[in-house]
Amino acid sequence: MSTAKWETVIGLEVHVELSTETKIWCGCKNEFGAEPNTNVCPVCLALPGALPVLNYKAVEYTIRAGLALNCKIQRHSKFDRKNYFYADLPSGYQISQFDLPLCYDGYVDITKKDGTTRRIRIKRIHLETDAGKLLHAGDDVAAADYSLVDFNRAGVPLIEIVTEPDLRSAEEAGLFLQKLRTILKYSGVSDVKMEEGSMRCDVNLSVRPAGSSEYGVRTELKNVNSFSAVMRGIEYEEKRHIRILEEGGQPEQETRSWRDAQGISVLLRSKEDAEDYRYFPEPDLPPLEVSAEEIERIRAGLPELPDALMQRLMTEYGLSAYDASVIVAEREYAQWFLHAVELAGAGQAKTVANWQINELYRVMNEKGLGPEQIPVTPEQLVGMLKLIEQGTITGKIAKTVFDKMVETGKDAETIVKEEGLTQVADEGELLAIAREVVASNPKVFEDWKAGKQSAAQWFVGQIMKRTRGRANPQMALKLVTQALEEQAQK
Repeated sequence: MSTAKWETVIGLEVHVELSTETKIWCGCKNEFGAEPNTNVCPVCLALPGALPVLNYKAVEYTIRAGLALNCKIQRHSKFDRKNYFYADLPSGYQISQFDLPLCYDGYVDITKKDGTTRRIRIKRIHLETDAGKLLHAGDDVAAADYSLVDFNRAGVPLIEIVTEPDLRSAEEAGLFLQKLRTILKYSGVSDVKMEEGSMRCDVNLSVRPAGSSEYGVRTELKNVNSFSAVMRGIEYEEKRHIRILEEGGQPEQETRSWRDAQGISVLLRSKEDAEDYRYFPEPDLPPLEVSAEEIERIRAGLPELPDALMQRLMTEYGLSAYDASVIVAEREYAQWFLHAVELAGAGQAKTVANWQINELYRVMNEKGLGPEQIPVTPEQLVGMLKLIEQGTITGKIAKTVFDKMVETGKDAETIVKEEGLTQVADEGELLAIAREVVASNPKVFEDWKAGKQSAAQWFVGQIMKRTRGRANPQMALKLVTQALEEQAQK
């Protein structure tokens, strides 16, 4: 099997739940993690006579997402009924948008590992309603003995972001989803937690001979809920399609389920075409009109987005592209950095970035903390940097202080006082230690006399060891040199 002979064509459909306080058609709470079937009403359950009333906040959030993703906004829109039967959809139809989505013709730029940039076009973003949630007694519906239904999710506002088939590999799909997630989180329309189902992805994939402009037969991987699962699923389907084609067969148009633990996809059903859904305008909701003034009001409320912020961190604070990209990757990290720099001053931006990337992220990785759980405040870090600047503690001791701030939540000044970590800068005290370590290590002293300059650093290390890292390093080297010269003259 040779992948060089084939080209993979991928389009994504990304479902994102909006973080409105209430659902889209009623006043029930939009809340993850509540007891099953507690946030429901006749509208959620599609009981006879129950009518939807639009939550305009969902419209505003959709437009907000569209503007953040460089989309055009549809001034005149409407809702449609998409008819199909699922056990978690009691109405037998989903209120969605068909031919007039709220947002269209957008794009996201991604940068690959080799430094090349690709533009992934967004075909449309439409607003719809989520269904309930099936809980299967098995790996999936095909393998389950029975299933239970939780309707808390029924009626949660959902946007579907549909890309053009511009993606060509699992790497590109992963980069696109990461960038999309970051932009949506910055724009404040969703928490985009894939582990809680607020961001889910369907993958449409086909394979064609390299150089061909015709599309191959596509299959769909449904509801994949992690970036790694999306990438693994794409690689699996890519190989499966190529194997079928090279054996002289033709892949079937079908919807498949990805079983991540087993690393395989399995058939769910033959794919229905769009016309099978028998769309028609939703009769219980009026057409949707959005004024140009309203669109501009929403645009003006957008925060600084990741690409613009990354550029600002590079030009205004002199950060490298790598450092800037790591800091803007999560909105919470960027806010933390900007607050710390505001407290410390722009001249300390590089120092703050180094501590954030090297030490803060290290302890967060070790403790398995997410971006919402940053264990040290900007005030605490800046307080510690001031102690370094004042000469109260050394850079080496600062790492110990930082770890203790994480463990105890105390500020640096308190920790330094309680632990006796103040820097030793008394020349008489350090010179006595230097003379002692030189006298008690004659072999290393002879190495230094023979011209081995690294021996002096070894003695500095011994001073650091005896002072528990509290010695002023520059002063320690100066006094070691003095002690060595004194010993040589004896």
